[in-house]
Amino acid sequence: MLPEVEAWLRSRTSSSADWPLPRLLEARGDTTVSVVLPARDEGETVGEIVTAIRRELMEAVPLVDELVVIDSRSTDDTARRAAAAGARVVAQDEVLPDLEPLDGKGEALWKSLAVTSGDLLVFIDADLREFRTSFVTGLLGPLLADPGVVYVKGCYDRPLAGTQGAGGRVTELVARPLLNLHWPRLAGFVQPLAGEYAGRRSVLEQVPFVTGYGVELGLLVDLLELCGLDALAQVDLGRRIHSHQSVEALGGMAAQILQTSWSRLERQGKMVPLHTPATALTQFRREPAGHRVTVRDVAVAERPPMIAVSGYGARPRI
Repeated sequence: MLPEVEAWLRSRTSSSADWPLPRLLEARGDTTVSVVLPARDEGETVGEIVTAIRRELMEAVPLVDELVVIDSRSTDDTARRAAAAGARVVAQDEVLPDLEPLDGKGEALWKSLAVTSGDLLVFIDADLREFRTSFVTGLLGPLLADPGVVYVKGCYDRPLAGTQGAGGRVTELVARPLLNLHWPRLAGFVQPLAGEYAGRRSVLEQVPFVTGYGVELGLLVDLLELCGLDALAQVDLGRRIHSHQSVEALGGMAAQILQTSWSRLERQGKMVPLHTPATALTQFRREPAGHRVTVRDVAVAERPPMIAVSGYGARPRI
């Protein structure tokens, strides 16, 4: 590990317990906070998460100003449950409707910049079980305490089938090797693909967002280039319980992360491409008659920095 990364780990890694509510409320001043949940068919869990945030961080104490669920074309009752629990629900495709709609979690995150107003944005995945509001307070802590910090990633244990640390398969098999190979200054991030993170609007609006599963890796790499390592931090949030995807689905996720890393390597002049990478992913599924071939497109689309989008400055204000 680079000496710079060792020093960063000591100075920029903390625990959610390090950021009690009284300390955050004192440090907050007039800073405004928006919490965003991107959600697609998460009716089983989204209501509980929204209820906890509203009850503990909006009604009990004035820490969170705005709680928004970006509904990404759900076919279940995600939107109804989120609204009933007290969130403002915004349909993804109704944001910036003049733009061609794109797919993916990154699209929902990017569009949330256009319909929120907080100086700080906290992103929380909507499939979390046993949710604790310390996820939100922990991520806010470094941002409220230190103006030099612009982006905070969550880290945690991810049990799988009862085995501690067995989750995060794409992280260990794809993302971590990529970062160590090409961006070793990011090697200290325990969970580089964590879906829970927070940042300053003034910085998030300056970087592009990959619309698919490469969004987390893309943001890390782009923010490192824009702001430097010392402006990034991570917070140990304990344990994260959520629904796990199939190996087939994880293959598509890994392919989009590889596509995202390719684009960053090319953009940063770290490689000279001699071909354009294919975007078709061939996979095999065992059936009674043998292996069935499936082919899907894993091309990665990308939205430009939000600050460059016409009309962005006219977004609602808290």
